[in-house]
Amino acid sequence: MPSDQPSSAPPELFDRAARRRRRDRAQPDWAAHDFVRAQMLDGIAERLDAVTRRFTDVLDLGSFDGGFPPPPGARIARCDPGFRFAARAGGVQGDEDRLPFAGGAFDLVVSAGVLDQVGDLPGALTLARRALRPDGLFLAAFLGAGSLPTLRSVLLEAEADRPAARIHPQVEVRAAGDLLVRAGFALPVADVEVLTVRYAGLGRLLTDLRGMAATNLLAGRSPLSRDTLARAAAAFAARADPDGRTEERFAIVHLAGWSPSTEQPKPARRGSGTASLAAALAAIRTP
Repeated sequence: MPSDQPSSAPPELFDRAARRRRRDRAQPDWAAHDFVRAQMLDGIAERLDAVTRRFTDVLDLGSFDGGFPPPPGARIARCDPGFRFAARAGGVQGDEDRLPFAGGAFDLVVSAGVLDQVGDLPGALTLARRALRPDGLFLAAFLGAGSLPTLRSVLLEAEADRPAARIHPQVEVRAAGDLLVRAGFALPVADVEVLTVRYAGLGRLLTDLRGMAATNLLAGRSPLSRDTLARAAAAFAARADPDGRTEERFAIVHLAGWSPSTEQPKPARRGSGTASLAAALAAIRTP
């Protein structure tokens, strides 16, 4: 017989409270570890430069220290899951899948470096689209599939008998584009760029990840033992090049989509296009 009781909500993928605490711990020394997000912001700026229209109300979603500069003359609201980052940026504290903003409040939403830590990514994208006015633009970047392969490999080697979940689930670029469609965005575009960094040791990589607030936030995670960490460090060192450095990769997924409007051009049949991301963004002209 069917139950009359409402179904329970699915379990949270990430520990929200731990995420807030780690962002607060990362804030004082953020500038020493912001290179991945700086790369993301450069990509967002490049894509924004390809758009010839003017924006007046901007949301910086996942603001960190407020490093994203608004377009000339635009007002900007900043939102971050961490209290200290939100305060430093002059914004408000809030999660990406629980936005504290009214629908249609913005004509540009940007997000760099946070969407890979959101359990309900489809919901977060839907809320970002709802926060936009018709013909508003969404630009985002986050770490996707292919990120941290060396760290994943050495941790699996170090815990070969009983491997634990240490790396967050990662979104493929094609799936990210599909999520934009599911969230209701028009003219969706997704692409990926890879940033390669060479480290002298595993400790330096882990220090960067802590400084980025990018360590393991999975609910139900277990701590690394000293023995496991030592084995992982040895495996990391064994992968070093002749200069004594080991490569690690950060795969940055870039997303772009428009809030639907009757004035927008109709997209071509799926699979028939060959246009670049810049061309797709430039398709919307200033009225």
